[in-house]
Amino acid sequence: MTTSRTGEPGRRPGGRGDLLDPLCPTRQLLDRIGTKWTSMAIKVLAQEAPDELRFAELRRRIPGISQKMLSVTLQSLVRDGLVTRRVEPIVPPAVHYRLTELGLSLERPLSALRVWAETHMPEINRSNRLADESLPG
Repeated sequence: MTTSRTGEPGRRPGGRGDLLDPLCPTRQLLDRIGTKWTSMAIKVLAQEAPDELRFAELRRRIPGISQKMLSVTLQSLVRDGLVTRRVEPIVPPAVHYRLTELGLSLERPLSALRVWAETHMPEINRSNRLADESLPG
């Protein structure tokens, strides 16, 4: 395991992380931002930027996400400083979310990854089909 001069796991000398180290904070962040739900939430919030979206509207715009998964995803994004959360003190409370500047800066690389996936999906599907056909049975 690579450690820094101070012995902190997951850090290389000079301050950069070591992505191959399971304890590296960069690796842990990539685990969080690399999920499909995070990518979708960032995309939907980026479409509204700089405006806010309410929780219910976000859920409507992300097909297949459960209330619990959206809540967990948003909590993680807020904790990481990528999204801000504002609660209107009404009954029931209205909760609003919007991307921070840091969150907006994440949209471009996530968008590039989505475009790559959409572009190469036929090749991936073909490879999967060939692999499945070569299985015994």
